[in-house]
Amino acid sequence: MMNAGCLLLAVGVYFFKIPNGFTTGGVSGMGTVLGKITPISPAAWIWILNIGLLLLGFLFLGRQTGAKTVYCSMFYSALTYLFELFFPLSAPLTDQPFLELAYAMLLTAIGSAMIFNNGASSGGTDIAALILKKFTSLDVGKALLVVDFLVAATSFIVFDIRIGLFSFMGLFAKAFIVDGVIESFNTCKYFIVITTKRKEISEYIMGTLHHGVTVNTVVGEFTGEEKSMIHTVCRRMEAIRLRNRVRELDPHSFIIITTSSEIIGRGFRGV
Repeated sequence: MMNAGCLLLAVGVYFFKIPNGFTTGGVSGMGTVLGKITPISPAAWIWILNIGLLLLGFLFLGRQTGAKTVYCSMFYSALTYLFELFFPLSAPLTDQPFLELAYAMLLTAIGSAMIFNNGASSGGTDIAALILKKFTSLDVGKALLVVDFLVAATSFIVFDIRIGLFSFMGLFAKAFIVDGVIESFNTCKYFIVITTKRKEISEYIMGTLHHGVTVNTVVGEFTGEEKSMIHTVCRRMEAIRLRNRVRELDPHSFIIITTSSEIIGRGFRGV
């Protein structure tokens, strides 16, 4: 997942952000700007900046930088540099900047979300934000926004107003897309099943889906009938299987299914 995330991030940055000058924050934004005003290429700048920020991270943050972040930062930088060597671009792929901005934001946001979802980051301004947080009263989210805002603002100076406006649009769009993608990765289903087939349904959940079950004995006030209330959670892909199986085992069961953005515990995510 981290490798795939780095690949999507590198594709979005090299093929869509850099050729158009989209400076939507981050090290890729800094590299795009510096590549415009210096003889060093944007891909080389991305690698140089990531190495520099990682060294600062170890200096100011210690082990908080994390091995996964070091790996993703270097792998993403290397992929971008290899793309530059083997697929040189002298102009944008198309003459549709809005289309390219959409792909730039989607690919980099999904890639970043895949990396974040595995407890890592691509380094860069994430590290700068953590350092800023350490020496100011800003939290990480606000510190990251400040850093990325300053980077995006330079596009008005180095490029032009049109690219600057695209860059700010991309900066804000990416934040929403990353949150949405991470939430979709972690989406789970919470089942409450009221049934007379407690044993059969519980055995299916534990034996086939390999999830835990909590059971309460309940009484329907209208009928006065005693039944079992089964509580369980499962992943989104398993929800249809569970719903169909419950209906097969007990056509008269009462099922409540709700969506949860995150489940923390054994079999799901760690604390």
